Order: sequence, then C-alpha cells, then structure tokens
Amino acid sequence: MKNKVVKIALTLVVAFSTLAFTSAIADKKEIKADKSKITWKGYKVTGSHEGTIALKSGFFNFDGDKLVGGEFEVDMTSLTSTDLSGKYQANLNGHLKSDDFFGVENFPTAKLVIKKAKANGKNSYKVTGDLTIKGKTNPIAFDLSVYGSKATASLKVDRAKYDIRYGSGSFFDNLGDKTIYDEFDLVVDLQF
Repeated sequence: MKNKVVKIALTLVVAFSTLAFTSAIADKKEIKADKSKITWKGYKVTGSHEGTIALKSGFFNFDGDKLVGGEFEVDMTSLTSTDLSGKYQANLNGHLKSDDFFGVENFPTAKLVIKKAKANGKNSYKVTGDLTIKGKTNPIAFDLSVYGSKATASLKVDRAKYDIRYGSGSFFDNLGDKTIYDEFDLVVDLQF
C-alpha cells in the first residue's frame, strides 16, 4: 500500500511538472520583426533628426494573459535617418554608425531584456529591464501597452550612460549651439 501511494505521488509530481513546463513554452510569443517598427528621434540645440531602426528578433513571455518578460535584439546596422535625403542622409547615417555614436562595426546589435512587468491598468504595464548599447548595460523603465497581438511603448534613452559622447554637454564644455542632447526617444510598435 505504501509503495502504491509513493508511485501515485511521483506520477502526480511528474505530471504537474510536465504541465508547468509545457504551459511556460506555450506562453512565449515571438515578435514578427518584419511587421514591427522602431522609430527614433534625437535632439540638438538647433533642431532634431529622426529615423528608423530594425528589430532583428524578439519575444514576450506571458503567464496566461499577463506579461511577465521578454527579450529583444535590434539591428544597429539598419539605423537610418528619414528626415534627410541624398548626401545629407548618407553623411548623418554614416556618422551615427561611426564610433562617435553607436559604433555599429564593433556593436552590430543592441538588446533589451525585460526583467519585470507590473500591470498598471487593463492593457498597460510598467516595465523594468536591462538595455545594452555598445556593450554597456543599464537599467531602464518605461510603460508598455498590449492590445491583442500588438504592443506599443515610448522610451527615453540617455546616451551618456552608454558612453556615446559626441556633442554631449555631459562630457564637453562650451559646445554652444553644437550641443546634442543626451536623451533620445524611441517609439516601438510590435506585432506578435
């Protein structure tokens, strides 16, 4: 009788473990990179520039219908401005990809790992995670909205935290109207 109870208990433990593992895998939602969009906007004393950057890959983790995590990789080589054209666009794109800014030859990707997602409304989350740019990782927090199979977020990123120094008043004095502000905006529209 004692052996029978132990066998039943072991069977239940294995069954529940398998069920828990299976549901965790089923809750991983891959991002459709080709249907997703990331736009950026950077500011300077005399104006601003904006453009796009491509998502390379990513996924969200859900527990039922509740967001619990995720991970995203961005293709830094795709960084391009959309407010300029011709040689002006080519010059800005080249400069942004150079070591003065994002150094894409040595750092071709950037990464965001969601560590925590706390619901703060029906379809809204306060997300905290780690953002890696140019090999440097810093914590970041932002709001994320999830509706059906779409998610949107707006992030402010402080480039000084990633040692992106060019034209930064945080690193150089007396830049005057050549100053480029440290914070830039990212607007992310994801489909999964």
